[in-house]
Amino acid sequence: MPTPTLSAIIVSWNGMRHLPRCLALLQPQLPPGAELVLVDNGSSDGMPAWARGAYPGARVIALPANLGFAGGVNAGLRAASGTFLLLLNDDAFAEPGCVGQLLEALQQNATLGAAGGVLLFDHRPDLVASAGIQVRRDGLALDLWATRPLADLPAAPQPIFGVSGGLALFRRELLADVGLMEPGFFNYLEDADLAWRARLRGWNSAVVPSARARHVYSATAGQGSPFKQRLLGRNRLRTLVRCYPTPLLLANLPAIATYDLLAAGYGLASRNPAIVAGRWAALRELPELLRQRRAIQARSTVGPAELARWLEPAPPPWRSLRAQRQIDAILRERGPSAS
Repeated sequence: MPTPTLSAIIVSWNGMRHLPRCLALLQPQLPPGAELVLVDNGSSDGMPAWARGAYPGARVIALPANLGFAGGVNAGLRAASGTFLLLLNDDAFAEPGCVGQLLEALQQNATLGAAGGVLLFDHRPDLVASAGIQVRRDGLALDLWATRPLADLPAAPQPIFGVSGGLALFRRELLADVGLMEPGFFNYLEDADLAWRARLRGWNSAVVPSARARHVYSATAGQGSPFKQRLLGRNRLRTLVRCYPTPLLLANLPAIATYDLLAAGYGLASRNPAIVAGRWAALRELPELLRQRRAIQARSTVGPAELARWLEPAPPPWRSLRAQRQIDAILRERGPSAS
C-alpha cells in the first residue's frame, strides 16, 4: 500500500459536542489517499464507538487515560504514516480550501518545515484568535495577530517563529529531526517548546492567511481557569530553561524575571495561587530540566543572533493586561454555551 501524502490527526477529550462538526468540514478537504487518525484521550463520551461507526476508514486510537494534548498528539503522530502531518483541534472547523492551502505552501516552498493556518474566533469569525506563535524578550509565547481583524491580514504566506498546534501542517522530516511534543507538558505551550526546538535546528515556518478555521477558544480547560494558569506558568519556565540559548537567556533575564515577579504578585493579590504553583513546580524540576537543556542545546545549529531577531520587545505591563482583557471581553460575547 502506498504511503499517504497526508495524515490528518485530531485529538479529542470529551469533545463530542464539537467533533462531528469538525470532521464534517475536514473530511471533504482531504486529498485522495489521505489518512485520518482520531485519538481519544480517555474520554467518557463514547467517541471511539461513534468514530468507528461514522468514519469506518479512520484509524481510531483509544487511549486508556487522558495524556493531555501533547501525549494525545504524540500517539497520533506515531501511528500516522503520511509525508505531511496535519494537526487540527477537535473544536476547530476548517473553512473550505484550508487543507489544500497548507499543503500547497509546503509543496511549493522546500525551505518550510511547517505551515500554520489562521484560527478565528468561532463566534466572531471577523477576528483572529491565533495565527501562530510569537515570542517576546520577557519569555512569553503568545498567539500571533490575536484580536486582529481578518480583513487586515496579508494575502501571501508570512514567515513566523512557529505554528500553533491547533491548525498546523508539518513535514515528517522536521519531527524526525527535532522530536515530537514534550509529553510532560500535558497541555499548553507544548507547541511553543516544539517551535523553539525546530528553530534551534534551522527549520522555518510560515502562516498561510488563506488557510482558516473557526475555533472555540479555550473550550477544554476554560479561559483563566486555575488548571490552565498552573500549566501555563509551569510550562513557560520549562520552555525557558530547555530551549533558550544561554546568551539570550542572560541578555533578557531582567525582563523575564520582572514578568514572573509581576505574575506571581498578581496571582497572590487576586487569590489565584495556581499562577505561583505552576512556577514553583517548574523550579522543583530544575535539575531534570537542565539535563534536558544540555541535550537540546547540544544539537542547535543556529546562532543566538539569528534567534534574537524573533524576540519582540516586551510592552509595559498595563498594555499586556489590556490585551488579555480584550480577549476576555471577546470570549464573554459567546456566552457559556460554547465552552
